[in-house]
Amino acid sequence: MAGRFDMLAESLARIGRDLGDTLFAGETVDETIRGNISIVTLTVVRWVAIVGQLFTILFVHFSLGIPLEIEWMLPIVGASAIVNIVLWRNRQHGPRLSQRRALLVFAFDIVLLATLVGLSGGLSNPFALLLLLPVTQASATLNKASAYALAFLTALCIAALASLPSGLPWIDGPLDLPRLYLLASWLALSLAVALFVWHMTEITDDARRQESAFSAVQAALAREQQLSALGGQAAAVAHALGTPLATINVIAKELVRELPEDDPLAPDASELLAQARRCREVLSTLGRPDADHGYRKITASPLGEQLRSLVDECDRPPVTTNVVVEVENGVDEPVPSLAPEIRHALTNLIENAISFAENSVVLTLRMGNTGSSLTIDDDGPGFAPEILDWLGEPYNSSRRRSGGLGLGVFIAKSLLARTGARLHFTNNDKGARVMIHWPAGALARETEVGE
Repeated sequence: MAGRFDMLAESLARIGRDLGDTLFAGETVDETIRGNISIVTLTVVRWVAIVGQLFTILFVHFSLGIPLEIEWMLPIVGASAIVNIVLWRNRQHGPRLSQRRALLVFAFDIVLLATLVGLSGGLSNPFALLLLLPVTQASATLNKASAYALAFLTALCIAALASLPSGLPWIDGPLDLPRLYLLASWLALSLAVALFVWHMTEITDDARRQESAFSAVQAALAREQQLSALGGQAAAVAHALGTPLATINVIAKELVRELPEDDPLAPDASELLAQARRCREVLSTLGRPDADHGYRKITASPLGEQLRSLVDECDRPPVTTNVVVEVENGVDEPVPSLAPEIRHALTNLIENAISFAENSVVLTLRMGNTGSSLTIDDDGPGFAPEILDWLGEPYNSSRRRSGGLGLGVFIAKSLLARTGARLHFTNNDKGARVMIHWPAGALARETEVGE
C-alpha cells in the first residue's frame, strides 16, 4: 500500500513539474513584473473556491443524501488544486502573471467549473450562476481582447450545458425541470455574461485612463520640482562663481596683453579670455526675467535662421556644423520668438553633438503640414545602449568618467517639452542622433506668446 502511495505522489509531482514548465515556459522577467494578476492573490482566491467546491460536493452527497458523481467530480477539484500548487511553487518566476498566463488559468477555471455543473444537473443546478465569477474577475484585470475571449468561452460552455439532457440530482431521483425554464436560464446567463464583461471592461478602462493621467501629472510635477531645484542651485552657483571667474578674467587679460602676437600661446590666451567673458554673460542673465522678455520680443525670425545663429555660437573647429532646411510645398516656415530657455535647450543639444563628433554635425530641419522636426546627427561614438532608455533623466550620463551627470540633457528635454516637443534619442549609422518633433501649431504658439 505504501508503495502505491509513493508512486501516486511521484506521478502527481511529475505532472506538477510538467504543468509548471508548460505554463511558465518563456516567461520573461518583464512580463512577470508588469503583469496584471498577483500570483498570491490569485492562488488565495482559487483556494477559497476549491475548498468551497469540495465542501459543497461532500455535504450534498453525504449529508443531504443527494447522489453525485463524486468519482468524476473529486478528481476535477483535485486537478484545480494541482494547478494552484503549481502556481504557488512557481512564483519565483515573478510576483505576477502575464496576460497570456492569466488567460490560460481563467480559461481552465471556466471549463472546470462548467464540467462540475454539467455533472450535477447542468443549467438546472442553481450553482450554475458561479460561471459568472471567473469571467467577471478576468474582465477586471485583463485587457479587453482577453476578457471578450473568455466571455465567448463562457457562452459556449453555457450553451453546451443547455443542450445536455441531464436532470438535477435529487433525493428521490433526478428532477427534470421544464425545457422552457432551462432555455430561460441559458438566455439569462448568456446576457449576464455579456453585460458583466462589457460593464467591467468599461469601468476598468476608465480606471486605467485615470491612473495613467495621474501618473503623467505626477511625472510632470516631479520634473517641475527638479527644474525649480536646479534653478535655485544655479543661482547659488552663479553667486559662488562670481569671484573666481573675475580672477580668471583678470589673468586672461594680463596674458593677452603680455604675450606677443607671434607667441604660440597667444591664441589660447585669447580663447580663454573670450570664454571667460561668455561665462560672465551667461551668469549675468540669471535672475533677470525682464531682460529675457525683452530679448525674446526682438528675436522673432525664421526658425532656420535662428538655428544657424545658434550653430555659429556653438561653432568649435575642426568640427564642421551644417544646417539643412527642408520645407514642404505650401507650408510657411515658422517664425517663432523663442524664449531664452528654449534657445538654451537647443544650444545644449548642439554643443553635446559637437563635443562628441569627430568631424561633422548635421542639423536637418523639416517643416510640413504635420509639424516641424529637427534631427541632430553627429559622427561620434553614439549613445551607449544601456543608457538609451533612460537618457534625459537627471544623473544619467554617458560621460560619468568626466564628471557628467546628464543634467544638461534633462534640462533641455524638460524645457522643450513646454513647447509641446517630443524628444527621441537613438544612434545612426555613424554616431548619435537626437530627434525633436513639434506638432503642427506648437511653434506658432511660441510666436503668439512672444508678441
